[in-house]
Amino acid sequence: MSNARATHLSRRGVLAAGGALGLGAVLAACGDDDAASSGSADGTKAAASSGPWTFKDDRGTTVKLDKAPANIVAFIGVAAALFDYGIEVKGVFGPTKTSDGKADVQAGDLDISKLTILGNEWGQFNIEKYATLTPDVLISTLFDDAGTLWYVPEESKDKILKLAPSVGISVYDRQMPVSLERLYALAESLGADVKAAKVVEAKKKFETAAERLRAAAKAHPDIKVLAGSASQDIFYVSGSNLSIDLEYFKALGVNIVEPSAKVLEASGGWFENLSWENVDKYPADIIIMDDRTSTIQPADITEATWKKLPAVKAGQVIARTPEPILSYDKCTPILDNLAEAIENAKKVA
Repeated sequence: MSNARATHLSRRGVLAAGGALGLGAVLAACGDDDAASSGSADGTKAAASSGPWTFKDDRGTTVKLDKAPANIVAFIGVAAALFDYGIEVKGVFGPTKTSDGKADVQAGDLDISKLTILGNEWGQFNIEKYATLTPDVLISTLFDDAGTLWYVPEESKDKILKLAPSVGISVYDRQMPVSLERLYALAESLGADVKAAKVVEAKKKFETAAERLRAAAKAHPDIKVLAGSASQDIFYVSGSNLSIDLEYFKALGVNIVEPSAKVLEASGGWFENLSWENVDKYPADIIIMDDRTSTIQPADITEATWKKLPAVKAGQVIARTPEPILSYDKCTPILDNLAEAIENAKKVA
């Protein structure tokens, strides 16, 4: 993981907030020292089951504890997903707070004022503060098949992982429903009431949204969708392979613009980087743009070549969430928004 922030583009460079794409917002370094004390989004709290706790993660590692962990520390997106299931965390790391003190898009419905923020930017992780939380478990996502815990700094990971066992949920080279099911299973093991009406309804809405997107793609097979991400000097075009959202969109029939496999090799299969002069390389009817605060958002792009793109002129640019919060509640709008865009799109490319 140490090369993910190198000046050259690594396989995960486009995914990491603040690295190769870190020419957008400057994030605050850390948060307050208050531990999380909030319940789920609807005010309920999950009750962890008594007795031993065990969970086999996506690295094949089985974590065993005498009881379900009470002091949970998690990557911000994981914490936001667990919150939707009624599971509290004590501390978070990763993009939590924007430079103006507001909640980052990856924080979901979390009240960040009640969270102990161990690190807000890439490479930041306050080990001393982490130790004071007496963590029972650390949870993060996995963006590779090597078991690398997302946003756990490579240079200090040994010290961090000595303090508590870790759990990794993969968001690498699989479709969105698989990762959703894994987070759902983790939440259930931690005491979430997955039979609650709110959770059951959220899952049904996700399934309905998936069918809507499938139908929209089938009805408009000629509508080309390009996944982009903007930095000061580079426009990134993502291929559909490896990313859980794009792989799923393609499986549902969405016509994703695909850079060639050979071109994608330079980034480990993730994306092609284009100069702004060449941003029109791929014809597209809809552009879905990286919504993370580390990237330049469409309204702030001043490049003339961008403004001349047919999809931009037609107003057919919507947000893309490359790091979805893995709850059914948060993933449903992702599918609905794309379905609506395809349903209403004009053929411009």
